Amino acid sequence: MRKLFPILLSLILGVTLSAQNPTSVDLSVTRHGPENGSLIIIGGGTVTPEIWDRFIELAGGKDARIVVVTNASGPGEDYHSAAINTLSERLGADRVTRMHLETIDEANDDRNLAPLRRATGIYFSGGRQWRISEVYLNTKAHREFFALLARGGVIAGSSAGASIQGSFLWRGDTRGNQYGIGDHTQGLGFLKLSAIDQHILVRNRQHDLAAFIQAAPEFIGIGLDESTAIVVQKDEFEVIGESYVAVNQADREKFYFLRKGQRYDLKEHKPIVNP
Repeated sequence: MRKLFPILLSLILGVTLSAQNPTSVDLSVTRHGPENGSLIIIGGGTVTPEIWDRFIELAGGKDARIVVVTNASGPGEDYHSAAINTLSERLGADRVTRMHLETIDEANDDRNLAPLRRATGIYFSGGRQWRISEVYLNTKAHREFFALLARGGVIAGSSAGASIQGSFLWRGDTRGNQYGIGDHTQGLGFLKLSAIDQHILVRNRQHDLAAFIQAAPEFIGIGLDESTAIVVQKDEFEVIGESYVAVNQADREKFYFLRKGQRYDLKEHKPIVNP
């Protein structure tokens, strides 16, 4: 499998670098993080009150308007409602909108995009990340996700909703999540040149990104354990929650292991040491 990494990545990077689409790689100012707005990338499991508080705060507090994208959790009405219930309880049901478009045509239809254009925050629920990419990747809805960041909003997601935020879609195979590189390889690209894994300690995945990052040194690999998140603003992130985050980069044999309160410089690829 490792011998296939450079071939697959050359094909993926060739498309990503040349195509005029919302996920084109842009290294203008930040290397990995968004130019504006914030990302909250959550490793699955129980989303702690601390993580919800930060998401709501960054989305505007009591004035937040949230869209919860539930595609990852399954088709039709088979979707995970915990995020909708939690946010509705905290903000009021009128502040929370479910989005579960079913086709690329629907994601390109302006009539479906009004909630995104009003939103201050977007939340991607857990499940299977390829279900998100099949509907939203390189569509008008995808452009609206980026527009929300550009105006200072926040995008969050847990488990599949974490991995979809990377530019390379790790575990994006329709056969099962045991395949790191699968039949869906392009994420939504909010965190540029990245591959994101989740549930790492609970499922003994903390070493799974290492070979990928060594074969693709332009990328950074971020693995998050359950009930743990990183809050990304520009090229820095802070760890919040209850467990650990592993950061894989090509110039290190071992990953950095970060806990709550620790920060990381995504441009310099090293932890930030408090003075």
